[in-house]
Amino acid sequence: MINPTLGVCYYPEHWSEDVWESDAARMAEVGIAYVRIGEFAWSRFEPTPGDLHFDWLIRAMDVLGKHGLKVIFGTPTATPPRWMVDRHPDMLAVDAQGRQKGFGSRRHYDFSHLGYREEAGRITRLLAEAIGDHPALAGWQTDNEYGCHGTTYSYSPAAKAGFQHWLAAKYGTVDALNAAWGSVFWSMEYNRFDQVELPNLLVCEPAPAHDLDFRRYASDQVAAFNKVQFDILKAKRPDLPVIHNFMSRTTDFDHYDLAETLDIASWDSYPLGHLAVSTEPEEVKRQYMRQGEPDNAAFHHDLYRSVGHGRWWIMEQQPGPVNWAKFNPDPLPGMARLWAWEAFAHGAEVVSYFRWRQAPFAQEQMHAGLLRPDSEPAPAYHEASQVAEELKTVGITGPATKGRVALVFDYQSEWAWEVQAQAQGFSHAAHVRALYAAFRRHGLDVDILPPSTTSFAGYAIVAIPALFAWNDALRSAIAEFDGHLLIGPRSGSKTENFSIPTRLAPDLPSNLLDLKVIRVETLDPSIEVEVKGSGAIHHWRERIETKANVVIEDGDGWPVLVNQGKLFYLGGSGSKALVHRVVDYLIAEADLPTLSLPAGIRCRTRDGLRIYVNYNASAATLTPASDETGYVLGSADLPAAGVTIARLATAG
Repeated sequence: MINPTLGVCYYPEHWSEDVWESDAARMAEVGIAYVRIGEFAWSRFEPTPGDLHFDWLIRAMDVLGKHGLKVIFGTPTATPPRWMVDRHPDMLAVDAQGRQKGFGSRRHYDFSHLGYREEAGRITRLLAEAIGDHPALAGWQTDNEYGCHGTTYSYSPAAKAGFQHWLAAKYGTVDALNAAWGSVFWSMEYNRFDQVELPNLLVCEPAPAHDLDFRRYASDQVAAFNKVQFDILKAKRPDLPVIHNFMSRTTDFDHYDLAETLDIASWDSYPLGHLAVSTEPEEVKRQYMRQGEPDNAAFHHDLYRSVGHGRWWIMEQQPGPVNWAKFNPDPLPGMARLWAWEAFAHGAEVVSYFRWRQAPFAQEQMHAGLLRPDSEPAPAYHEASQVAEELKTVGITGPATKGRVALVFDYQSEWAWEVQAQAQGFSHAAHVRALYAAFRRHGLDVDILPPSTTSFAGYAIVAIPALFAWNDALRSAIAEFDGHLLIGPRSGSKTENFSIPTRLAPDLPSNLLDLKVIRVETLDPSIEVEVKGSGAIHHWRERIETKANVVIEDGDGWPVLVNQGKLFYLGGSGSKALVHRVVDYLIAEADLPTLSLPAGIRCRTRDGLRIYVNYNASAATLTPASDETGYVLGSADLPAAGVTIARLATAG
């Protein structure tokens, strides 16, 4: 575990070489340790095929290294140059409407195109040879933001051929495919794998297993693309970490699978931009437009800590207004500091701001940096400097504390409920995030677990909401878990091949949970079914037949929350009030100690410290917890966008 520190994204190719020296000196002054470069510079590395220009890159790294800065080099494969498209005109992706995408922006390649995959490996290998032994080099970033701009799925000839080969490898025989997909329905049976089309441009929906398999195939192509670069970079420098920068609320490929060929997961945190383009209610967007929704960044911190097997960074942290949302407000003063401290609380090793200097040209010229275009400091410049000094004072060295609560997050479940929503907008991720926020408002540390988890040991409460299909690992973890377990809604309602299981949802042995979902109805989100006591069911409602204990029922007498011992089942999508009620009940049943937090205050523990952040636009006051011995930063009175750090009586 490295001591937490700061980084910044820098583009020496955008600036005159005579400012590199002063830029590097100022970065070091601010307290920056890591600088990411290179990820969009292919046209400068290789302006024409085979005409390589790495001398300027080496000079830039020399300057950065001279000032004690460590370089993370990003492979430039997200932006292949124009001549690459001339060489491989069929490398451009095709959208679901059959339209080929063009050159002129970025991410203009098809993951299924093997010719481009070879070209990506070639430039990666050349760069690894050119700079792999440079003393300033501290790590690699592969590509940039896989899947951004809807680029995971392509419906090209390359994707069609690749999908057919993938199906043949998976199923072995076309009869096995027909059985798995239920192809007898609508007379869709195939005689050969090369008859299978992609699931677009059809008269109506494809078989759900067909659509899901295509998403699995597309996800595998992203992982395969990354593996090419990972293998090359690790062969050159096995001692250096390989990183990728993921994004917020991006679920169209399986990040856990891809991270098998990463050493560190990172993500690009833009709290205001993410809120602006989210589906959060308008009142939430208004309340937090300058701060970001209080649980979104934290959720992704915990998700990517899981994806990275405990190691994760912020590769791009928003420093000011962005350029890509519908509206782009200025952060509340102090938020660039708060966001960094919150990331460190959740275990980040590095928080890297995007970018050093605001570009005065091209697509991102309205995206703020630590410096203005005239090189004068922007507000986040001073906040970054403050964080760097505070890190020295606080002295964090250990990892994020293991939570007492865990939630299972599954990418395939998100795909499945997009394929067959049944209720428009039904989302696995939304159910996970709602529970996450409900636990977190009590000051509980929450971990995110992959669906491959084999044991829940050490957790008091585990929740598995809206899970598509069980696997052997999860079944084993459930059977052996002695804590409190919350399942549903919709969990276990399908098999891996997208069929309804014979014993119906939740498809668990009766000795664990004697319950069947015998009927489902879905409702317009504006319609709610009142629940006795408080809360409401909306969107998704299950008719449950059970011998288990009914804890909560709705106004019609339908069971909503039932339990059999410590296993609980939730039979519908709940309003925020109902989700909070269920979570509060579980916390009480598990006898978990909680904190009394003012609205808008969040916290997490790391290395014997509890780090509080204030997402409000006004001040708030903490009630000191009994396990705290005093404050090492700030006080019980948090200003708007404030940070307070308390020392705990015992670490952990």
